[in-house]
Amino acid sequence: MKRSTHAASTAAHAADSPPAEMIALWQQTNFLQSAPADAVLMLARHAAARTYEREAVIFLEGEPTAGLFLVATGVVKICHYSRDGREHILHFIQRGDTFNDVSVLDGGPNPATAVAHTDVTLWRVAREDLQTVVMHNPALAWAMIENLARRARLLVASVQDLAMRNVRGRLARLLLEQAEASESGAPPAPLTQEDIAHHLGTVREVIGRTLRALAADGLIAIERQQIVVLDRERLREEAEI
Repeated sequence: MKRSTHAASTAAHAADSPPAEMIALWQQTNFLQSAPADAVLMLARHAAARTYEREAVIFLEGEPTAGLFLVATGVVKICHYSRDGREHILHFIQRGDTFNDVSVLDGGPNPATAVAHTDVTLWRVAREDLQTVVMHNPALAWAMIENLARRARLLVASVQDLAMRNVRGRLARLLLEQAEASESGAPPAPLTQEDIAHHLGTVREVIGRTLRALAADGLIAIERQQIVVLDRERLREEAEI
């Protein structure tokens, strides 16, 4: 992981009309899909573009709020680091998704660290600018609360997953999610065995052994460093879905 030394930033001036593709991207986000067009336009006008190279730090946990971010291209990794430097990946954010919602809403420090998992282009809205937009469009506040509640449910499910499933079950669930994401037309984030280990709360060696065991049992195949799901029903049984 490296600290970003440069991030290109271009503010969308309030008097200008943002590009149509940028407005469409904001409209895709969960909390804006039913928002009035003028609210989306106002938010887009306050957004500034930022680019980061792979592995660059976007912001650190504990720093003052960095604002609300929307992914335009690439994949962002949200993670925690322990005092001894061990990484725990919370989730990956891809095109059309926002992140750092908690900190931009309560004004507190960033709750986690954000790292460019690939080269990324982001749109950032500062907390004070978001407050201005919400003051003119109060319905956005409720929409953001609903979006935050959905993420809280996902976090609860993640905690339950760690507490109730062994590594084999957690890995089976992740492989199913990756396969379903591929079929939906939204390519999943590229994951190494180390990424998977950090995401599932274990170490790379355990993930390697578990993948080989799943392959030996005929549930998956590993072809050219790619994991192919062969028996989805048995994988669901392993994941206890």
